[in-house]
Amino acid sequence: MAGSTHQTRRVILAGLIGTSLEWYDFFLYTTAATLVFGKLFFPTLDPLNATLAALTTNAVAFVARPLGGVVFGHFGDRTGRKTVLVVTLLLMGVSTFLIGVLPGYGSVGVAAPILLALLRFAQGLGLGGEWGGAVIMSLEHGGNRRRGLNASWPQVGVPAGYVLATGLLTIMSFTLSDAAFLSWGWRVPFLLSGGLVLVGLWVRLTVSESPLFARVEERGAKARMPLLEVLRTHPRALLSAFTARIGVDVAFYVFTAYIIVYITGPLKLERSVALNAVLIGSALELVLIPLFGALSDRVGRRPVYLGGVLAAALWVFAFFPLLDTRSFPLIALAALVALVTHAAMYGPQAAFIAELFTTRLRYSGASMGYQVAGIVGGALAPVIALKLFDLYGTTLAVSLYVVAALAVTTVGVLMAPETRDVDITADWERTQPNLPRQVGPFA
Repeated sequence: MAGSTHQTRRVILAGLIGTSLEWYDFFLYTTAATLVFGKLFFPTLDPLNATLAALTTNAVAFVARPLGGVVFGHFGDRTGRKTVLVVTLLLMGVSTFLIGVLPGYGSVGVAAPILLALLRFAQGLGLGGEWGGAVIMSLEHGGNRRRGLNASWPQVGVPAGYVLATGLLTIMSFTLSDAAFLSWGWRVPFLLSGGLVLVGLWVRLTVSESPLFARVEERGAKARMPLLEVLRTHPRALLSAFTARIGVDVAFYVFTAYIIVYITGPLKLERSVALNAVLIGSALELVLIPLFGALSDRVGRRPVYLGGVLAAALWVFAFFPLLDTRSFPLIALAALVALVTHAAMYGPQAAFIAELFTTRLRYSGASMGYQVAGIVGGALAPVIALKLFDLYGTTLAVSLYVVAALAVTTVGVLMAPETRDVDITADWERTQPNLPRQVGPFA
């Protein structure tokens, strides 16, 4: 049972707008952490350690994301998807706005980095609940034959948010002096989040609840403790979701966050070189992610996913040599191809992970598997890459780290069956609380 075509499109649009705003907020912090937060909030440290400290506060969000996935996943499986998505968008928007008015170390001392970390934690909570809800709403409203495409649209929110966040920060840094940008210019994109979130809320409030969740609710089959039931009945699915994401996250944050540190640090180039290169690749991802999602509807999730993994593992050895040329066209090529490989993994990823779980447990299971992987993958990737280069003095160590993470992802994808042909609209018998065993992709 799927929603009408009109309602499905509204849900997809709401998911795309909402996730774009959430990732806009999230990437604002990530980019600002590499550009200004070390100087503003950790001025007593040397430049390397100040950047490390700023990136560490960035990692706080990744620790919060699994907690957000657990909390909001529980309510998403208990009370519905729509309400939770409104709450997560509000939490992210308010936190981002408050970062924009936060005083620096010079004004309030050590309280500044503490408050910064707390607000980043709140951002992580919001994003932790956002991904699962947006993907699942898009997946559950549409028909079986277009799930890869439908679920990929919230994924487009990642490059859309990056383009919006980095583009605004780039404009501010270009139009202002370094002193003005460091003093107040970086705050403007954060403050704009307050107005943007109102747009996202208006769109989200106009969509209907997931028809599959409504079906579970009508039959009185909602899980009492969804996460505990996921752990008991879907352990292999959870492990597959977790491992399938790790390498994708590591590659992405090396390609988009560490590139800024590397280009402005060891290569001593302007930050605009890195920002513009990643912007070009992110703009292309806006088109490629849904294309790869649609391709997974035709040939399967696993072939498309693993094709992206292989391409990323090979390209990472060309990525840094191209950066080392210090030529912008070649740097842009490095980022562009890197993000094409990411799109091939990211396009089918949402449907692949969500389809591993039954309707009554999908929000909790998908969110938990996806968000826990973010700690091991995205949270630590820029920090580990920075330390590896500092220790060994070569980017080869960073490339090998990315390949090792992608090898873990390969195992995670291969341990799961092909999920494209699972009929999630005919699983009412799987929603019965007293089923003696898991019935689903791993049955």
